[in-house]
Amino acid sequence: MALTLFDLDNTLLTGDSDHAWMEFLGSRGIVDAEQFNRRNDQFYADYVAGKLDIRAFLDFQLTPLTAHPRAQLDAWHREYLQERVLPMISNRARALVEDHRQQGDQLVIITATNRFVTAPIAEEFGIEHLLATEIEENAAGDFTGKTVGTPCFQAGKIERLRHWLQEQGHDWQQSLQGSTFYSDSYNDLPLLETVENPVAVNPDQRLQAHAEAQGWPVLSLYDA
Repeated sequence: MALTLFDLDNTLLTGDSDHAWMEFLGSRGIVDAEQFNRRNDQFYADYVAGKLDIRAFLDFQLTPLTAHPRAQLDAWHREYLQERVLPMISNRARALVEDHRQQGDQLVIITATNRFVTAPIAEEFGIEHLLATEIEENAAGDFTGKTVGTPCFQAGKIERLRHWLQEQGHDWQQSLQGSTFYSDSYNDLPLLETVENPVAVNPDQRLQAHAEAQGWPVLSLYDA
């Protein structure tokens, strides 16, 4: 069974679920739209430039989750999924996932975005296994605003994948044989260079140049 890994934002999605979630909160008046959109845009620019301070971003992103009970957040997320996420899922992305599913591959979404935002999106794709940035919950299931473990970002994706494979009882080297990783971002270069079959999807400029230099496949998942 071949291991097939998918980044989420700007890979399986034609946009960024983190960024869209914060925009959604602003559009509903749940956060101050002007203030949050300004900071949201700056963090996104830092991410694209490869200089994101992941801890500062998580502090910013997780703060709104602490201000509301989980049931309310879940209700908002259902609206967000319908309004913002489903339009970002292309037919090509669905077809790619289904093709690997039909081949019998082990499918995993591996993303820096937190589990609260991404778990329902993974369910929409029918992908059981999700490696995401984990956030702490209290006994009532509400969020504390803290993360748990290593953020699933840059080299942290390798750490998280290695730990997950170990939990599954799989050997690291054997699991990498025939493995594939689809990603849009130069931030994912550590994991792209670890798998056997790296694929650049809708790549940013730096990943596009690197992929072409290395002879990696470059794929667009935007519908025509």
